[in-house]
Amino acid sequence: MAKAALFDLWVQKIHRAVLRAAVKIRGFRRTDDAELVDRTLDEEQAEAFIHSQTALLKLALRNVLRQRIRTAMTLAAITFGVVGLVLSGGFIQDIFVQLGEAVIHSQSGHLQVTRHGYFERGSRSPQDYLIADPEEAKKTIASLPQVADTMGRIYFSGILNNGRTDLAIIGEGVEPDRESRLGTHMVIAAGKQLSDQDRDGIMVGEGIARAARLKPGDRVTLLLNTAEGALNTADFVIVGTFQSYSKEFDARAVRIPLASAQDLLNSRGVNAIVVSLKNTDDTATVKQQLVERLPSNFFDVLTWQQLNDFYEKTVSLYQRQFGVLQFIVLLMVLLSVANGVNMSTFERLGEFGTMMAVGARASHVSYLIVVENTLIGIAGGVLGVLLGVALALIISAIGIPMPPPPNANLGYLATIRIVPGELLSAFAVGFLATVGASLLPAKKVVRTPVVDALRQSI
Repeated sequence: MAKAALFDLWVQKIHRAVLRAAVKIRGFRRTDDAELVDRTLDEEQAEAFIHSQTALLKLALRNVLRQRIRTAMTLAAITFGVVGLVLSGGFIQDIFVQLGEAVIHSQSGHLQVTRHGYFERGSRSPQDYLIADPEEAKKTIASLPQVADTMGRIYFSGILNNGRTDLAIIGEGVEPDRESRLGTHMVIAAGKQLSDQDRDGIMVGEGIARAARLKPGDRVTLLLNTAEGALNTADFVIVGTFQSYSKEFDARAVRIPLASAQDLLNSRGVNAIVVSLKNTDDTATVKQQLVERLPSNFFDVLTWQQLNDFYEKTVSLYQRQFGVLQFIVLLMVLLSVANGVNMSTFERLGEFGTMMAVGARASHVSYLIVVENTLIGIAGGVLGVLLGVALALIISAIGIPMPPPPNANLGYLATIRIVPGELLSAFAVGFLATVGASLLPAKKVVRTPVVDALRQSI
């Protein structure tokens, strides 16, 4: 060893010895040494605490590995519980996402801008809530970088006649090419999508087509009231039939080009400006920006959740059901782990009695039991999350064919979504259940007299 290094080593040793001597005579130290001695004491206590905790952790780890069968059974219970939560949580999240996207891309869009009060009072008289000059508002909306497209719609109701029967319908005048880009979740059951070239074309819902026995190429007549109250009619050719997410909507709805609808209603305005976004997650942000940019006394800005209140009710229903499922899984893991920990603690009672007999405090023994189960809880939670993610990826690659939801026409292919929040929640449930299950056995060990505990090893 070099002389300089050897000299530094001896200096450090002498310095440490002096500090320890100062600690021993703490009551007789000089005033200017107080800070040095207090800092030294803190360092000594911290070093002792770290050393004791490291030793306890090593002992707990050895005990966990020594009790292989019990540990494996407990790990299995935790892992399967966490896997169940990961898969069910990802499945529920996929339902929310797919239902939301179906609503957005088959009917409502991400946002709709309307005249103030239209959705509260305008359904009976939409002609009283027209946006006379929508182009100015569309330019303001389209200037936002999150916006993919904007399109006007006008709503009406009337009678559809095919020469054999009359049907009451609700109708939408739309910009066909823009709507076809938005309506990626609208299925064309027969014929083709409406386009800007189909000046006298009409699309009808599958329910109407079935009720009136209509098919592409058939001619129908629409009868409706103009904004002034007069009756107006026009003939159209069916270009296709569609299916949306809602069976009720498909049973009554028709779509015609916006220009044709404005001619029928003798109006140049629109009832709503539909906004399509590049990313659904930007909905709330864009709404806030539009509220700030558009006159609030003239326009209302509504999100797709507000336009489809059944979505919020569906989410609330599934969240409550999933909450019950989480509670059941938590209870199952808690009981399974508690049973394993109780049996393991009873079998090792003699060991714990020996530890207390040689000087270990009862609190130290109970703390050891909790630490052992904390390690098992962490391992089981991590294994459960990893296995759950692996299974989610495999299942999502295959897909889960789902039937149509209630009041819907279309089934879909479900997946298991990997959501960080759900993974964290599943891990927390498994971990907390394991730690919670160890508290009662640990308390029981503390209350057991040392003599009674020692008898278990005889």
